[in-house]
Amino acid sequence: MASTLPHTTWLKKAAKELLTKDGKKVTVFELMVDPSDEAALTGWAKHFREQYCLDSKLDKLRTGTGKSRAKYLLDLVFPDAKDDFGPATRSGDFAEILIADLLESHAGYWVPRTRYSDKMVRNESPKGTDVIGFKFANGGPSTPSRKDALIAIESKAQLSGGKSKDRLQDAVNDSMKDEFRIGESLNAIKRRLIDQAKEEEAERVERFQEGLAVPYVRKAGAAAVFSSAVYNASNIERTDCSKHENLSNLVLVVVHAKEFMTLVHSLYQRAADEA
Repeated sequence: MASTLPHTTWLKKAAKELLTKDGKKVTVFELMVDPSDEAALTGWAKHFREQYCLDSKLDKLRTGTGKSRAKYLLDLVFPDAKDDFGPATRSGDFAEILIADLLESHAGYWVPRTRYSDKMVRNESPKGTDVIGFKFANGGPSTPSRKDALIAIESKAQLSGGKSKDRLQDAVNDSMKDEFRIGESLNAIKRRLIDQAKEEEAERVERFQEGLAVPYVRKAGAAAVFSSAVYNASNIERTDCSKHENLSNLVLVVVHAKEFMTLVHSLYQRAADEA
């Protein structure tokens, strides 16, 4: 089932797709936020906050730190807004979460949200595949189908100014590593779900692990998220996917938005303030 997250309605699909150097289609979205829709912004902030820490566990986790909910999140959980690798980590985390939201809302995949909840170092990106989504042809793991699908997406971001970089090409190149990382990533997701007592969800992931009697479709994805100021369609069209190991099942996505890094910082701040 597709997600009903209100903020995903702000992802507007461009009427025209781009084509890479080797003829692969690239779907382009523009994120057009309505700053007057407080209900949607609050819902987005809660959803975003709970990628890192469930609201139901927040008070227990902050006990002993002497910090308010907001200070606990800003000082110990969220990547820092200014220091060290914090801003770059914010950019990368935000892009990955947004692509996961898009995958659920616009493509109907189920994406387990376990990747950020056990980060040991807040100013570092989590290891493993950036985004993994699952789709069941017959509703669930009890009736496996050869049409079941797993998609592993590599996400890259350039959310601030400067010269436009070939981030989609970088994502395509790095997505070829997912062929070898998927097993470890699936195991990590399953372990986290079991730790959270989400047994049914763990069984859904288990359907896609190795050694299965019924195979499934393995798709690959490359996503690039840009500030509109550095988004360059010509750069996107120079992307070459011809050497990708899963070319026939490769999905390409680009998202851009105005003042993207300002939006990122404001969402982190709202997520903390409204906790």
